[in-house]
Amino acid sequence: MGKLRIGWSEISITPDKKIALAGQFAERISEYVEKPITATAMAVTDGTEQMTLVSCDLVSIGWNLVQAVRKNLEGNALGIDPMKVVLNAIHTHTGPLYKNIRRSAGVVGTSSNNRTLLQSLLPEGSRYVESAPVSNNPDIASREEVLELLIERITRVILEAWSKLEDQGFVNAFGRAAVGMCRRAKYSDGTAAMWGETNTACFVSVEGGEDTGVELLYVYNEARRLTGVVVNIACPAQAVQHRLFVSPDFWGEAKMLLRRRFGEDLYVLALCGPAGDQCPVDIVRWVEPYSDVNDPNIIRKHPLKRKADPSMFDLEGMRKAGRRIANEVAEIYDEVEEKLKAGAETVQSEVPFKHIVYDMQLPVRRVTITEYKAARKEVEDYLRSHPGDVDYNVAANLQIFLGTMRRYEEQQTFNICDAETHIVRLGTVAIGTDPFELFLDYGNQIKARSEAEQTFLIQLANGSEGYLPTEKAEQGGHYSAFVSSGVVGHEGGDQYVRETLKHIRELFAE
Repeated sequence: MGKLRIGWSEISITPDKKIALAGQFAERISEYVEKPITATAMAVTDGTEQMTLVSCDLVSIGWNLVQAVRKNLEGNALGIDPMKVVLNAIHTHTGPLYKNIRRSAGVVGTSSNNRTLLQSLLPEGSRYVESAPVSNNPDIASREEVLELLIERITRVILEAWSKLEDQGFVNAFGRAAVGMCRRAKYSDGTAAMWGETNTACFVSVEGGEDTGVELLYVYNEARRLTGVVVNIACPAQAVQHRLFVSPDFWGEAKMLLRRRFGEDLYVLALCGPAGDQCPVDIVRWVEPYSDVNDPNIIRKHPLKRKADPSMFDLEGMRKAGRRIANEVAEIYDEVEEKLKAGAETVQSEVPFKHIVYDMQLPVRRVTITEYKAARKEVEDYLRSHPGDVDYNVAANLQIFLGTMRRYEEQQTFNICDAETHIVRLGTVAIGTDPFELFLDYGNQIKARSEAEQTFLIQLANGSEGYLPTEKAEQGGHYSAFVSSGVVGHEGGDQYVRETLKHIRELFAE
C-alpha cells in the first residue's frame, strides 16, 4: 500500500467542422458550439496498482474507440496499463456521430443498423431520405474523421494526465441534487412508454424510481488545495437533446460554475451512473418546451400549463440542472472543509487499492422464429401500404420490428455478450463499470448491498451495448425495453448485479 499519486488533464474533442449530432432518430447537423465538448482524464496509482478514468462528452463509447486508444498506449514509457483505462460517456445528445462499433457487432460480423436493414427491404424505386444531409457532405466531419480525432485526443489526454502525476489524496463525500427522474410512464393495461403521456386517466405510475444521490471524491494536493472533483450521478446528460448545437449539456454548465468558484484550473470528472430509464425531465409535471423536440416519441396533444421547473429540453432547464449539481458540489465541499479543520475528516493518501478487469459473459436477449416472422410481416405490410420514400420517422415507427429481425439474424452466430467490467477498491470506496444504459434498479440493488462505504457506478464504459432493462420494463414494452433497444435482457441484468456484488465483496474481504 503506497502513497497515491494522481494526475489530471482535459482536452477539447470538438471538431473544427460542423458535425452530425448523435443520439436522436432524426438526422441533425450542428449549427454552432454552445460550449466545447471535452475529455477529462484522472490517473491514479500507488506505484503498484493503477486506474485511469476518462470522462468523454459523447453519447456512447464504441468498442473500436477503446481498442484503438489502447493500441496507441501499448509500450508507453509512463507505465500505463492500457487494460486499466476506462473510457465512459456522459451520454450527451449534442455530441458528434462517429464510426462507433459495438463489441457484439464484431462477434456477429456485422455493424448493420435499423436504417440499413430498412433500406435493404425497400421496394424498387423507393429510397431513404435524410431529413438533414448528413451523409457524404464535405461541410460535415465524416464519422471516420471524428473517430480519428477522438482516438488521437483521448490518447493524448491520458498521456498528459500520467505525465502530471503528483502526490495527492482524496476525501469521499455524499450529496443530493434533483437531476435524474424516471422517464417511463406505466398504464392501467400493463403497458409502458418512454416519455409517455401522464395527463390521461390510463396513467398509473412512473415505472421506476429515481436516485438524487451524488457520489463525490474531492482530490487535494499536498498543499491542501483542491485540484479536482469526481461527480457521479444517475442521470444522462440529455436535457437539450434535440437541439442543433454542440454541447456537453448540463455538465458544461456545472463545470463553468464550479470553475468560477474554485478557479479555472479545477478538473471535473463527470460520471453517469446506471440511468437507462432516467432523464432530467419530470414527466408528471410536464412543462411544454419552447424549442422543437422533433421526436416521434415525445408528443403531448393537450399540454397543460404547469408551475414547475422550466422544460429540461430548453437551455433554461439545462442551466438549472447544471446549477443544481454545481451548488451541491460546492456546498458539500464547504462541509468537507469544516470537517477537515475540525479533525473529523482526513485526506486519504495511503489506502487499499485494487483494480480487477474481466469479461462478464451475459446471455443475449433472444427472439423466436415466430416473433421474427411476425416482425418481418409488419415491416413488409407497412412498406406495401405506404409506397414511396421513407425517412427517420418511418425507421422510428418500425424500430421494434426491424430490431427484432436484426436480433434473430444476429443470434444465429452468438448467444453470449462479453461485457468488459472493472471493479475497483480505493480505500472505503468501490467503483464498478458496465457498457450498458443500465436501468436504475440494478444500480440501486448494488449500492444497497455493496460492502463498500460508498459505491460509484459508471455506465456506458468501455463499450456500448444498448439499454439493459428490468423485467417489469420488458413486460411494459416500448422504446428502451424492446429487444431492439439492447443486446442483453433482465436475466443478464440480474447476473450483472450478482457478479458485481461478488467481486466487491472479495475486494473488501482482503
